[in-house]
Formats: sequence, C-alpha cells, structure tokens
Amino acid sequence: MFLDAGGQSFAHKLLEYRQETDYKVAESPAERLAVYRLRYEAYMRENTIDENEAGIFRDAYDDLENCWIFAIYIDGRLISSIRLHVISPKFPKGPSLDVFPDVIGPMIEEGKTLIDPTRFVAEAGAMERYPELPYLTMRAACMAYEYFDASYCLAAVRREHVAFYRRVFHSIPLCEPRAYPSLKKPICLLKLDVGEGRERLLNRYPIFESSFTERRMIFEQRDMALAMNNSASIVGPMLGDSLAKSYMDGTLSTKLNS
Repeated sequence: MFLDAGGQSFAHKLLEYRQETDYKVAESPAERLAVYRLRYEAYMRENTIDENEAGIFRDAYDDLENCWIFAIYIDGRLISSIRLHVISPKFPKGPSLDVFPDVIGPMIEEGKTLIDPTRFVAEAGAMERYPELPYLTMRAACMAYEYFDASYCLAAVRREHVAFYRRVFHSIPLCEPRAYPSLKKPICLLKLDVGEGRERLLNRYPIFESSFTERRMIFEQRDMALAMNNSASIVGPMLGDSLAKSYMDGTLSTKLNS
C-alpha cells in the first residue's frame, strides 16, 4: 500500500477525489467547444500542434458515431478530457486503427471490441494541483471497457507516458512509435488487457471500479445526432460565421489524414 506524507493511502486519497469528480459526455456544441479549447491550450503548452486562429483543436474523429468525448470536472470546474472510440467489427473506425492498421486490423477481424482512448488533456496546472488526475481521467476508459465488454483497451500515447500505462495497467507495447495525424510527436501503441488483471487492478486502485448504473447512465443517455444538428446554430455566435463554418467542416484545425 502506498502512503503519502500524512500516512494516508494513495488508494484512499483517490477515492476521496472521486467524490468531487463528475464525468460527463460532452454532447452540446458549447460543451464540446470547451473541450476543444482545453485540448488546444494543453497541446500548445507542450508544442505538440501548430497555432490556429480560433484557439481550438478538433478533428473528424470527434464526429464519428462510435465516439464519446468525456469532460471531467472537479468541484464544477472542467479539469481534464479524454476521447474514447469503441472500435469493433460493427464500427471499424477510430484514430488508432488508421495509424496502426497492421496491428489493430487483425484484432477487429477476429471479432474483438477495443476501447481506443485518445486526446487526454488537462487544464494548465491541474497535474500539480491534482497529481492523481491521470487515474481519475483513465477511469472513463475503464468504465467503457466494462460497459462494452471490450477485449482490450488500447493506449496510443507519447513515449514519455508509456511508463504510467505499463506500471498501472501492465500494458504491453505492440510496435515502434509512429507519426500521428495532426500531432508533431510520434505515438506509441500499447494494449491493456484490463479484464485479465481486473481483480489485481481494482485491489490496488479501487478508483477504477464503477457500478452498472453509473456506466449505463453515461453510455446510454448520449445522443450524438442532437449535438451535431444543433452545432451550426450555437457555434456560429461563439466563433463568428466564417470561423464557425471552418469549425463545422473540420478545416479550422489541422486536417485529418485519412
């Protein structure tokens, strides 16, 4: 058991934060715009993307029907975000599949369902205030893994983040780093078999546990069609007509290579 300076277990501290943390799927254009701005600010701080006029970062993968964009709040403040794609034979689409088709493609052909988390970003200074934030944010992926009865959870991450996934999830690197669309730095691909080590993971980090009711409330209430149909009328006044048009057709930020 890990103890902090005050003798409190790390797992207990995570559970305390859980009481203050809200997980919400960003459905409305306003909610998504807040996430896109959070992404832009985070990636600009790390010199991962190029500057753009509107100060947002999105791509066409955000609009796929198998996509869930999580906005994570602590004490009512948007603190981090992560995007999940559920890749399966029914929906064989997702960013990691396009970058690593030779690795992920065979899994889909075998009938596997994969959770593909990407776009993990945090507010400036959040990691200093909440060192536990990676655990709180990755909890969304663990909930998706359980809800969709997935075979594996992927991790398409930069080289410097690989150690976290190997240490916490016992993840397995699948190939050498590759160039990733719209990002300046190469990305590694790992496979997390959450199910195989589920008991070990939950014993060590009970923060990753969730109830069926919580998972159902998150994943069954979403209606992406509503968000897409309302985007033009709401985003226009926020960004201005010319920028809104670019926002909606995906040409505002770096275009997707597909």
